[in-house]
Amino acid sequence: MNLAKNSIGTKCQVLLLTLAMLVSVLIPTSLLTAKAATGSISLLSSQGDFEVAYATFSPVNGASSYKAYVKKASQADSAYVQLDDELIRHYSNYIRVDALGLEAGDYVLKIDAVVGKTTKSVTTGTISVMAHDRSGFAFVDGDASGAYNSNGTLKSDAVVLYITEETKNTVSLDVVTSSKGATTKATGLQNILDAYKKGYDSRPLDIRLIGQITDFDVMMDGDILIKGSSSSKRLACGVTFEGVGEDATCDGWGLRIANASNVEVRNLGFMNCNSGEGDDVGLQQNDDHVWVHNCDFFYGDAGSDADQVKGDGALDTKTSSYITHSYNHFYDNGKCNLQGMKSESTENYITYHHNWYDHSDSRHPRIRTCTVHIYNNYYDGNAKYGVGATMGCSVFVENNYFRNCKYPMLSSMQGSDIANGTANATFSGENGGIIKSYGNTIVGGKGVITYQQNSQSFDVYEAASRNEQISSSVKTKQGSTTYNNFDTNSSLMYSYTVQSAEAAKNSVVAYAGRINGGDFKWTFTSADDEAYVVNEQLKAALSSYKTSLVSVGGNASGVSYEETSEETTNATENTTQTTTETTTETQTEATTSQPETTAPSSTASKLVLSANDLATGTYKNATTVDGFKLLANSSNSVVVESDTQNFKDIDFTRKIKLSGVGNNAYRSIAFNAAGETKVKIYAISDGSKKQTLALLDANGNTVATKNVSYEKLVSMTLTVPSDGVYYLASTTGAINIYYVELSSGYAY
Repeated sequence: MNLAKNSIGTKCQVLLLTLAMLVSVLIPTSLLTAKAATGSISLLSSQGDFEVAYATFSPVNGASSYKAYVKKASQADSAYVQLDDELIRHYSNYIRVDALGLEAGDYVLKIDAVVGKTTKSVTTGTISVMAHDRSGFAFVDGDASGAYNSNGTLKSDAVVLYITEETKNTVSLDVVTSSKGATTKATGLQNILDAYKKGYDSRPLDIRLIGQITDFDVMMDGDILIKGSSSSKRLACGVTFEGVGEDATCDGWGLRIANASNVEVRNLGFMNCNSGEGDDVGLQQNDDHVWVHNCDFFYGDAGSDADQVKGDGALDTKTSSYITHSYNHFYDNGKCNLQGMKSESTENYITYHHNWYDHSDSRHPRIRTCTVHIYNNYYDGNAKYGVGATMGCSVFVENNYFRNCKYPMLSSMQGSDIANGTANATFSGENGGIIKSYGNTIVGGKGVITYQQNSQSFDVYEAASRNEQISSSVKTKQGSTTYNNFDTNSSLMYSYTVQSAEAAKNSVVAYAGRINGGDFKWTFTSADDEAYVVNEQLKAALSSYKTSLVSVGGNASGVSYEETSEETTNATENTTQTTTETTTETQTEATTSQPETTAPSSTASKLVLSANDLATGTYKNATTVDGFKLLANSSNSVVVESDTQNFKDIDFTRKIKLSGVGNNAYRSIAFNAAGETKVKIYAISDGSKKQTLALLDANGNTVATKNVSYEKLVSMTLTVPSDGVYYLASTTGAINIYYVELSSGYAY
C-alpha cells in the first residue's frame, strides 16, 4: 500500500444541518442534543467500493477525538496505517471515515475513540475493494490516473489538498515556481492551480473536496480552472480532482481543463452551475489523457439561449484527444456531451462507456470530426436523440442499451434526421458522420434506419460482427464521409471487456455516479421519457439542496448530534458489536467484529417475514424481526409504511421499502438458511420500470436474480444452494417487499 501522504488543509467547522427527505434544513447548533451518542463505539456499516473502503459508526458519549486506520486483511495489526484526519466526518447522528487510494483487495478498518484516558476501539470485518475500470483512449500511449498509480494507490510524492466549505479560500501550499526550485506560497485553490500553471512543480496534485462547496473567492469567470501555460507546455504533473464519500458537491460553479495532460475527475456531484462558460465540466482545449468518471451531473442555471434552460453542457470536450468518460450519471441534462468544435481538423480519440443518460434530452454525445468509441452505456428515456454524428466523424456504437430513446442514433442530413424534412434536421445542416453499430439493444423509440435497409440515406451501418470493416463505398448522403475503421486497427485500439447490452445496463445502474449513487437521489417516471421541459420539482430540490455534514476531522470537542428516536435507539441495542477499551493513552488493542455466519438458534424451521406484522417507521440500524434481519444504516435506511395490496386473496396492508440499490451491508433483508432452501417473495418495483431483486451470499456475490414488475405485485421463488447467511437486495433500484418465506432456516 502507498497510503502515506502530505496533507494540506484546515479543519472544517460547518454549520449543523439535518437531512429532511432529499434536501436538508438548517438547524442551529444549540437545538441539537447528544442523545444520539452511545457509551461504546458501535459500527453501523462498512463497505468497499472502487479503490475505497469506508465505515460509519455511532458517536461515543464523552469522546474528545477519533482516529482511523486501515490495513490489508492479510497483514498483522502492526501494519495499520493512520488515515488523514480530514477523512473522518461528522454527520447529524453518525460519523463516517473513508480510506482512499486502495488497490483492489481485502482490507480492515479500525476506529479509535478517545474518552478521557480511555481509548475505545472497533474494527470492521473484511472489506472487499474493487479496481476502477481503466479502459478507453485515455489510457492509450499515456495515462489519465492523475495523482494515482495505475493500481489505484496514491503516488508517493503526491500532495493532497483537502477542500471544505470553510477552507476553500484559506488552503495554502508552497508551489515551486522557478527552474531553480524557488517556491511561492499560494493561498486559495485557484491561486494554487495558477502557480502550478508555470510548470515547474512536478509533484502530482490530489485535490479532495469534502461536502458541499459553493463559489470560491477567486475563480475564472465562475469556474475552477486547471490549465497549463500553453498547448506546447501542458500541465503534466498529474492532477486528480475528486470527492470524498457520497456527498462531495460542486454547487454553483464548474470545472474547466485546458492545456493539460494526465488529469482525472471523479466522484463529484455538479449542480446549479452559473459560470460564464456554463458547463459543469469542460475540456476546453489542448487536453490529452483526461478521465472523467463516476460523477453526477445535474441542472445548471438557465443560459441565454432557448436550449439552455437546463444549463449549458454537462460534460463537453473540445480540441482534446485520448479521453475517457465513464460511469457518469446524467440527470435530465438538456445537452450532455458536445464532442468537438466546427474548427477541429485533427483526429481526436474519445471513449464513452458505462454512462447513464437518465432522461437527459440530447448530445449523448453530439460528435464533430472526432473518432469515438461508445460502448455499454444506458440510454434511459431520452426525449430528443442518443448519438449524433456530424462533420466527418467515425463512431463505433457497441452493446449499448436504448430504452425509450426517441432517435437512438442519427447522422446529420440523412436517414431519420431528415424524416421530417431537411428544414427540420437536428444538426444545422452539417455534413454527416458514419456510425458503425453492433450489439445494441433498442426498446421503444423510433428505431434506426440501417445501411442495409437504405444505402443512400441511413442512420447506421449495422455490422455483422464486431470486427467487420466497412467498405469505403459506404458514404454519407451529405459530405461523402467514409468510415476510418479505427476499431479494427490494432495500433490504435485498446484492450477492453465488453458486456452484453442488458448486463451493461445493470452495471450502469449499480455503479454510475458517485459512491452509492451520491447523497442526492431522484427517480424519474415514464412521464419524463418524452419531456423536454425542466422538471420543476427536481429544479427546486437542487436549488434548495443543503449538506447534512456537521464537521470535518477527528476532533469531537463541541460537536453535538441529533437526537435519535426510541425506535432507532432500540435497533442500536440489538446490533452485536465487539469493542475493546484500554486505560493507557499510548496503546490500543482492538478486537475484530466478524460478520455473523450462524444464528443463535440451532433448530431449523420454516420462517416467515410479513410486512403486515412490522411496526411502521424508518429503520436506521440492523434490526432483527421474526427470525430475519433488516440491514440499514443512517445513510441507507429501510422503511416500513402502510400500503394496500392484494395477491390472490392475500391482503397486505404494509410494505418493506428497499428504497434503492443495496448489498450485504445495508438496505437488504438477511436470513440464515438451513441447507438447500426455497425463498418465496412477494414484491413490486417502487417506480415506473422493472427492477432486479438479487439473492446474495455472505461475501456479497450474486447467487440468483429475478426481475420485479412495476405494474403489479408478483410472486417469485429463489433457491439458496446451501447453509449460510444470505441477503435479499435490489441491484438496480427501489423495490417494495411484502412477504418473505424461507422453507428451512435458523432464526436470528
